[in-house]
Amino acid sequence: MDTLDALKSLGLELPSPAYIAGVILFGIVGIVAWVYGRRIKRQSTRWLGLALMFYPYVVWQTWLLYGVGVALCVWIWMDLRRA
Repeated sequence: MDTLDALKSLGLELPSPAYIAGVILFGIVGIVAWVYGRRIKRQSTRWLGLALMFYPYVVWQTWLLYGVGVALCVWIWMDLRRA
């Protein structure tokens, strides 16, 4: 426990289970969108899928993770309906 307390004193904390679940969920949706965009040869869907896979690396708050993830999922859905 001393190591965990030392890390907390440095400002480092472990992510919550909700954050980890969001990263996994949006990562899987991003992979599916990227592969599907590659299959139908649609560049915008591929880039949106790539963004959905990698944006959790720059977002640390759980509420922001879900907000941006849902927004990107809606954007992918609208992009695919336009096709």
